[in-house]
Amino acid sequence: MEEGQGAPTQALMDAMDVYIGEQAAKGVFLDGGGLYGTEDAVNFIVRDGATTRVDGPYAEAKEVVGGWAIMQYDTLEEAIAGSQEFAELHAKYWPECRMVSTLRQISDAPPEAQDA
Repeated sequence: MEEGQGAPTQALMDAMDVYIGEQAAKGVFLDGGGLYGTEDAVNFIVRDGATTRVDGPYAEAKEVVGGWAIMQYDTLEEAIAGSQEFAELHAKYWPECRMVSTLRQISDAPPEAQDA
């Protein structure tokens, strides 16, 4: 979501409580939560074999991760429909919100190592 939008509306929080409760009862919602803004964030950047610590705030940040949810669906179609329902809750109950809701699969195997 775009940085600096402030807290979600109470209407969205209430709608999310209902949505998460329903999804948890169906065994779909496994875990999730919100994240604070970047003003106190700490990043470690790795470039060319060196690690550098960079503390927030980040004036150049335009979009940040505002929260996350781990959901388990039986099919990709169900996952897409659930993600759309989640995004539509934001559009309905926090219409001034500007965000992108991204659906990604969690890998259950380590990545293949590359030859150096």
